[in-house]
Amino acid sequence: MKRLEGKVALVTGGSSGIGRSAALAFAAEGAKVVVADILVKEGRETVKKIKDAGGQAIFVKVDVTQAAQVEAMVNKAVETYGRLDCAFNNAGIDGEPGPLYACTEESWDRVISINLKGVWLCMKYEILQMLNQGSGAIVNTSSIAGLVGQGTIAYTASKHGVVGMTKTAALEYATLGIRVNAVCPAAIDTPMVRRLIDAHPELKSYVIDMQPMARMGQPEEVAQAVVWLCSDAASFVTGHALPVDGGLIAR
Repeated sequence: MKRLEGKVALVTGGSSGIGRSAALAFAAEGAKVVVADILVKEGRETVKKIKDAGGQAIFVKVDVTQAAQVEAMVNKAVETYGRLDCAFNNAGIDGEPGPLYACTEESWDRVISINLKGVWLCMKYEILQMLNQGSGAIVNTSSIAGLVGQGTIAYTASKHGVVGMTKTAALEYATLGIRVNAVCPAAIDTPMVRRLIDAHPELKSYVIDMQPMARMGQPEEVAQAVVWLCSDAASFVTGHALPVDGGLIAR
């Protein structure tokens, strides 16, 4: 029996990396998947991969910083599949590298808007639907930079904020059938991380050396943690920020 048979899952940032891997993992476990992203071509490629493997999926274009678009995304999921059981709020950006004093107001606002406001807006409309159903599971993408002071200032602030929102939402809805958790990846072999390493090759050895398992994680490894948190196997887990980090936070 597949863990999410008959369930409906929504994935933001589903065009590549962790989001694409999660969408594929949800589908492999029997869920009907709504792939959402601002990148249309890549998002539709994720849907094609799911369909080619025998799953069901649709694509919805969304800018997670816009409330009307987020509401429409959730409405489309429900109109298409009748409900919303699982939501993975994964859309995010890394922002411009550099020290605190070099962070521009424009860069700060963009990172906070996508990484923090975007997760809040997604939870807002997902939870409204889940309250109508009386059940649901949400996973938000934070980072190890949401647990320790690592990374650029705006990114770290946004990811700490995601952990805080996750805990608050988990407590608010703990008796109402809705679980809310977060995953906190370390360096994962995604297009975003590869772009950073390509721009700064000296970072590659640093990124690998800082992780006790001496390698970058794979998107599929984070995806499996997300699926588990959304499944009934995690029925007593809520408000948790789960490191998927090769042991980094244990140091």
